[in-house]
Amino acid sequence: MYNEKVCEVIKMASSKAYLDFVLDELGGSDEVSYRPMMGEYVLYFGGKVIGGVYDDRLLVKKTPSALALLPTAPLVRPYDGAKEMLLVEDVEQGAFLRSVFAAVADDLPQGKKK
Repeated sequence: MYNEKVCEVIKMASSKAYLDFVLDELGGSDEVSYRPMMGEYVLYFGGKVIGGVYDDRLLVKKTPSALALLPTAPLVRPYDGAKEMLLVEDVEQGAFLRSVFAAVADDLPQGKKK
């Protein structure tokens, strides 16, 4: 049966090509990794979740350092009910992008060991 409510919230998934583009801009850093999740990609830096690729947009967590480095970045929600994240619009600046990832990771607490 067709459900209009469900169809309203379905968004386009991110492409692997866009993820590969972002990873290429980061210069193949060993500190960067990703995990596919429900058609999108969660991004890690140094083992910490720093953001992700959602609807072919690069989003990073809203931390003090990210806000300082991206003062004019729009705040967007990757999906309904999620916390706001910063939209990285200038993905083509690899060195700057690496500095943003490192700064966000530095702001985050160390994860718990399993």
